[in-house]
Amino acid sequence: MKKKLLKYNFKEQTNAAPLAVFRLFFGLMMFASIIRFWANGWIEKLYLAPEFHFSYYGFEWIKPLGNYTYLLFLICGLAAIFVAIGFKYRIAIITFFLSFTYIELMDKTTYLNHYYFISILSFLMIFLPANATFSVDNFINKKQYKNVPKWTIDSIKLLLAIVYFYAGLAKLNSDWLLRAQPLKIWLPSKYDLPFIGENLLQQNWFHFAMSWSGMLYDLAIPFLLLYKRTRFLAFLVVIFFHVFTRVLFPIGMFPYIMIVSALIFFDAKLHLKIIHFIKKYILKGNLKTTIFSNRIAANTNIKSVENYNFSRNKRKIFVPIFTLFFAIQLLLPWRYLLYPGELFWTEEGYRFSWRVMLMEKAGSTNFKIKNLETGNYFMVNNSDFLTSFQEKQMSFQPDFILEYAHFLGDHFTKQGHKNVAVFAESYVALNGRLSTRFVNNTVDLYKIKRTFKHKEWIVPFQSEIKIKGI
Repeated sequence: MKKKLLKYNFKEQTNAAPLAVFRLFFGLMMFASIIRFWANGWIEKLYLAPEFHFSYYGFEWIKPLGNYTYLLFLICGLAAIFVAIGFKYRIAIITFFLSFTYIELMDKTTYLNHYYFISILSFLMIFLPANATFSVDNFINKKQYKNVPKWTIDSIKLLLAIVYFYAGLAKLNSDWLLRAQPLKIWLPSKYDLPFIGENLLQQNWFHFAMSWSGMLYDLAIPFLLLYKRTRFLAFLVVIFFHVFTRVLFPIGMFPYIMIVSALIFFDAKLHLKIIHFIKKYILKGNLKTTIFSNRIAANTNIKSVENYNFSRNKRKIFVPIFTLFFAIQLLLPWRYLLYPGELFWTEEGYRFSWRVMLMEKAGSTNFKIKNLETGNYFMVNNSDFLTSFQEKQMSFQPDFILEYAHFLGDHFTKQGHKNVAVFAESYVALNGRLSTRFVNNTVDLYKIKRTFKHKEWIVPFQSEIKIKGI
């Protein structure tokens, strides 16, 4: 493996079809995600209805845009369609990356691993010639490329491999492997599922089987997809795994995104067949009436160029960008080692690290507003400021608790309260353990600044997670 990496030929060319198919399916999946989000009323519920929005440290300036938030989603959806068909691709993918990432950063409450995955994947795609073939840009420019540099396709494979492998490493902890947590909590609650709900999902052995198989799947699947002899079987496993998890858990479009993304591991023959099928049965069959679409389908009047090559100036720019990009992806999940305490408890270094569905955390956090001179105080009704979803997320995440405490301090100071201090009464249960005190209730959180430093006001974890992955 090391020898192959050292001998990797960055000048090697390969058929452009896999990159084109990936672009098409990625754009369509993103468009479907935007439509789904809009149709379910989540724009109003998550971004417009709340009075207060939790922000990422350093990105406090990114907020919902009122009713213009709908316009932001519209732009993002249109950009996704343009990416899919390869129309003004470079502008479209940059627009999609910026608009989607802005949406992701508007409220930390909505954080999901696959939102982060889409952001970094779309950033990566800015630098890839995904419109080299089978795109509207080919028709406009009257030029298409048969081959692209092999590394442009391999970079997507590498990113997918990192996501899977790091998700597997994260499952190497005693809660997941030796206690089958949190699956032991989640699976029995699905008793209403036909056939398996009242029997299989209630069995202790099945909880452990799911935990161990999930870990082994994540660790092995990128290698099985890379190896030609096991690729087809591995893809069937990908389909089964993600469809089954979608049946069990409400995780949105993520399973379908990962299934479609796995196609990039297949040779160009499959992707050429997909392109041929689309041309023959979709473009020609349904869009005959427009000369524009018919020409795209037939690739008429388009000059075919053998290889797509990056200019020397582009290579000078792209090499450091790609090096930094993948260095961040490889190192960022390990930043938790810089913090003391139990990761699942403090969550310092938890996000952006492919720790998928590893915790069942429930909390109850209430705030006391106190006048430090008189000693008078009153308790805050969280529902006056937060939606139920926001309050649930805030109740067990330290950075949420601190940010909300500052919001409350500022709010009541503006209302005329003097010498304001903010204290939290917080209790949290992690992965089936008893609820214990989470925040030191003698610490004035209003005086604590938001930083990346360790939060010393978190009460130390009273249990122990013996085995640890990333």
